[in-house]
Amino acid sequence: MANRSLYHSLSTEPLQQLAHAPLVRALQQLGAVLPPSEAVAVACSGGVDSAMLAVHATLWARVQGITLHFFHVHHGLQQPADGWMQQVHDLAQYLDVPCHTQRVQVDCSQGDGLESAARTARYQAFAQLAAFTGVRHVLLGHHLDDQAETVLLRLFRGAGPTGMGAMASTTQRNGVQFLRPLLGIPRSDLLHVAQQFTELTQWQPVWDPTNLQDDYTRGAIRDRLVPHLNQRWQGWQKVLARHAAQSQETAQLLDEVAADDLAQLDLAADGSFDLALWRRLKPARQALVLRYWLAQSALKMPSQARLDDMLKQLRQLHQLGFDRQMRVKHGNVWVCCSKGRVFLQFVSSVENT
Repeated sequence: MANRSLYHSLSTEPLQQLAHAPLVRALQQLGAVLPPSEAVAVACSGGVDSAMLAVHATLWARVQGITLHFFHVHHGLQQPADGWMQQVHDLAQYLDVPCHTQRVQVDCSQGDGLESAARTARYQAFAQLAAFTGVRHVLLGHHLDDQAETVLLRLFRGAGPTGMGAMASTTQRNGVQFLRPLLGIPRSDLLHVAQQFTELTQWQPVWDPTNLQDDYTRGAIRDRLVPHLNQRWQGWQKVLARHAAQSQETAQLLDEVAADDLAQLDLAADGSFDLALWRRLKPARQALVLRYWLAQSALKMPSQARLDDMLKQLRQLHQLGFDRQMRVKHGNVWVCCSKGRVFLQFVSSVENT
């Protein structure tokens, strides 16, 4: 832990000397996305990536005249978590930026793994902090290496062409817009800047050991696969990032096709659509519309087996009689069909037990 008196004796002027030009340019490009003079937050875990984003965002916000906040989520999953929280608040004190911490309970009871459940809790906490501070835009520290690893994870999980788009530079979740300005910045750049920052301020980023633990999927990729890729295919991260960008373009085109198809299915205000009209689509477009329709209700994508079951039942309903009803459970909803209309119905608490 750095000496706290240091934070009062140093100004942020020396930070201009270690400002990394690519990071500065990446943040300057946010002017095309963010409303002028609107407050912004940085999600800061205290690690190298988010901390260096926080430092550069501080410099950028002051030039732009923007109020900046730091958001820290305390998951309570590891013993050093209290120390990590203190490190983030120490950084905020040095940079003279308001910092807000939200403690969360990670709930794995819905069948999600620990990584997924922690991510869900984290985004919910960001939404709560955003509401508290009046912030509508939160900056995330995902970088080039994170993007490349995400492409690999999606590939191993059979995400398909749209899922291979990995992380978008801008996403909307829980009413908050999340921005990832560092997706083109390699982690090696962030490590170099972090070393310079530590030499200047004595503040050190925190280190989460789960980043390389084999028990966690992303940690296993970093521990086992990434070293071999770095040795055999230098620059593979940029190649996969380009693949992600191309997949995002493909996904956008497919969404436009699916939206047009769905609009032709006698789409009602309650979100239901006409089964007979849906059946006139070619099989691939039937599946595309169904995925898009579920996504519009903010539902997770079904597994391939679950999707195949939905498609099979919807395609065979005409053989079972017009009044035959269908109900297929997907998460906390039923995908239903009755009297020729396909619609969603939330699972009741009784049915969920």
